[in-house]
Amino acid sequence: MQGGLTIGDLAERTGLAVSAIRFYETHGIVQPVRNAGGHRRYGRPDIRRLSFAMIAQKLGFSLSEIAAEMADLPAHQAPSKADWTRVSERMRDGINDRIAQLERLRDRLDGCIGCGCLSLDTCALYNPDDTLAGEGSGPRKLIRD
Repeated sequence: MQGGLTIGDLAERTGLAVSAIRFYETHGIVQPVRNAGGHRRYGRPDIRRLSFAMIAQKLGFSLSEIAAEMADLPAHQAPSKADWTRVSERMRDGINDRIAQLERLRDRLDGCIGCGCLSLDTCALYNPDDTLAGEGSGPRKLIRD
């Protein structure tokens, strides 16, 4: 890593606050090395890892999901195109599931506008055909399909 980037350098390059970089570090998104003085040093590939994590978060992925997908990427070297292809292929199913959920929401939402039912027993959006009744009273998984 030959000296590496300081956390301040990384913050400047990614637009993240230093505290955010440390937070991503606790989730395993980046794994700095320590120099002789004990200071964190990051590699240039960490810029790409953090950028990818920020984009994936905007797509609705949690940090634990992102970290799991990135776990087998090389820690201190730039991932290859094949590495990123494997990650994107695995994430594609999750993205497609989210798209399907959003489409169902879009298609059922107009039934809720002005509905006034105030009942999860008959709500076609959150509890179609009252499928949650068998699981007992109280809140249940809201989006089911």
